[in-house]
Amino acid sequence: METITTDVVVVGLGAFGSAALWRLAARGVDVVGVDRYGLGHHMGSSHGATRLFRIACQEHPGLTPIAQKSLELWTALGETTGETYVRQTGCLSTGSPSSRPVSGVTAAAARAGLDVTHLDHDELLHDFPQYGGTAEDTVGVLDPGAGICYPEKNVRAQGEAAIALGARVFTDTRVTAVELVDGGVRVTTPTVVIEAAQAVVAAGAWNGKLVPGLPLRPRRTPLYWFKPKDDASVSFSLDAFPAFIHELPDGRHLWGHGSDEDYLVKIGMEDSGANFADTDADTVDRYIHPRGDIEQLSSWVADAFPELDPVPVKAIPCMVTNSPDGQFLVGRPNGDQRLVIAGGDHGHGFKHAAGVGELLAQITVGETPYTVIDFLDPDRFANGAPVDAGTVHAGSVAAVGA
Repeated sequence: METITTDVVVVGLGAFGSAALWRLAARGVDVVGVDRYGLGHHMGSSHGATRLFRIACQEHPGLTPIAQKSLELWTALGETTGETYVRQTGCLSTGSPSSRPVSGVTAAAARAGLDVTHLDHDELLHDFPQYGGTAEDTVGVLDPGAGICYPEKNVRAQGEAAIALGARVFTDTRVTAVELVDGGVRVTTPTVVIEAAQAVVAAGAWNGKLVPGLPLRPRRTPLYWFKPKDDASVSFSLDAFPAFIHELPDGRHLWGHGSDEDYLVKIGMEDSGANFADTDADTVDRYIHPRGDIEQLSSWVADAFPELDPVPVKAIPCMVTNSPDGQFLVGRPNGDQRLVIAGGDHGHGFKHAAGVGELLAQITVGETPYTVIDFLDPDRFANGAPVDAGTVHAGSVAAVGA
């Protein structure tokens, strides 16, 4: 079996891993990336055509600088490639004035010093008539800097940028072990052994298999797309029906956005703990079940947006990986200088991908991170340490893509 040596090996080339590979290569680091599938595949978490992009991040105030860094890096990359990696059409948070989406984005924007637009019920229906079926106390907050980004396209672009800068990549290569050895790490695959001074492990739902002891829980989370009814009187294009997080009067949460390029409207539901299922990344159920998967969401869509056909025209399974407090794990477990990890995005990670990749590169080469990331410390749960109740903001919505 071939053995190669390098300075850094990146295990997993999805959202975070491909970004780390890119940002390390941009620093001139000798880096090798390994992925079980390929760049921009549909077997993990970084797929499904689009993800929401938000700057006013309800989940934690420390996330806004990371989203802003992602926007900065993707914009610069797009200027080089001629592609668009973030489409900023805004994100509309709706519900009663005290609802989690409305109160959460209002508080997040205030903390971050971001300008948002508040819409009363009449203004909401005037600007966005798709919400005509909502309760009379429904209001909205529009974050104009938000929008959508593109998981497969962005991952491929990050990986290709890394390769152009000199990174070596092994795709269709399953990692069977990540071993911490004297002076570094050894990453074993069926075809090649990679020895390096450090490893960055960003394998999504497989993180816990490669780095045992991480408090991570993969969950099967389907994605869905809908079409307007034939007689719909309003437009559901992305420009008319931008990214949204919506709370119904009884507390149910939906997220999604209007049609981008394929004329389909993407809508998902909050993970309430019952509608999605814990899973094993190697044996996840990749079928879609009309009764178990679709029935509940269809009833929610019918209640929220009556001019959409509530039966989805497309659905695919995805996986998210949850941590106990809903925040990522980014850093060195136990302070080990041989290992850096990233994962546990709780379904709101992709918008932060490039920014997390930059953090991973900075940690790996010993630079000072561009923002404070203590709240992402992978050791914060050590020895049964309690989760800070203030870590997840009251306005957060845990859902893939949100």
